[in-house]
Amino acid sequence: MSPIARIAGFAAGLTLVFAGAAFAGSRIDVHPGRETVASGMSDMGDSPHEREGEGDPVRGLAVSDNGLTLELARTTAVADRRAELRFRIADRRGRTVRAFDVEHTKRMHVIVVRRDMAGFQHLHPTQSADGSWSVPVTLPDAGSYRVFADFSAGGRKHTLAGDLLVDGTVRSDMLPAPADSVDVEGMRVTLNASPSRAGAESELGFTVTRGGRPVAVEDYLGAKGHLVALRRGDLAFLHVHPDAKALRFMAEFPGAGMYRLFLQFKVDGRVHTAEVTREVMR
Repeated sequence: MSPIARIAGFAAGLTLVFAGAAFAGSRIDVHPGRETVASGMSDMGDSPHEREGEGDPVRGLAVSDNGLTLELARTTAVADRRAELRFRIADRRGRTVRAFDVEHTKRMHVIVVRRDMAGFQHLHPTQSADGSWSVPVTLPDAGSYRVFADFSAGGRKHTLAGDLLVDGTVRSDMLPAPADSVDVEGMRVTLNASPSRAGAESELGFTVTRGGRPVAVEDYLGAKGHLVALRRGDLAFLHVHPDAKALRFMAEFPGAGMYRLFLQFKVDGRVHTAEVTREVMR
């Protein structure tokens, strides 16, 4: 084969690779569903990640899913300066969704975390008369932050996500190595669990001690604790089921890799956050 023919063939191959990557990216960013609208709410069809027999879906990969879209009023912020985070949930016709179910004692949960999983915040916004939501937020460092809107509407759970950019010099943190315990403000939080495997349900139990003695944990958001699990890389948001009587959760990890677990619990009227890295095996 002549050199010109070889170059032409190589260029054609690159075109196919980039075209395939672009197609795959579009499949990740948006997962539309079907809907019929009645009384301002949507009856959406099943997402590709949420059909009978497939278990809990992975959420938080897209700004739009099942006919609903997260619309952030702003996509930039200034480091270490208080700002108003305002957004709305729109249906496929562009109308603001106003009716939401109560989940974990709230109608809307907002999780903000930097792409390297630093700076975790769990916020509860206020809904305005026009149906939009707002909550003050301070992002201390530069970087790209993921904003998750976690809610239920019409009996269906949703987690939509968008990005918020804080300009400046970014100093990314390395993900800490997997560990079974971490110290949090004079307390030790220990994860008691068997090895987690992809595609199988895992029971994640936690204990809180101070000086080796158990600490009484108060109810928080209708249970003994709240747990968010994020996957390293794409920051997929896992749906975790809490136990109302103990610091115990059920989670199904969709694939092997590293996950960051953010456990929130209340002691003496104050909410604390413990962060643990969990490795999931094949």
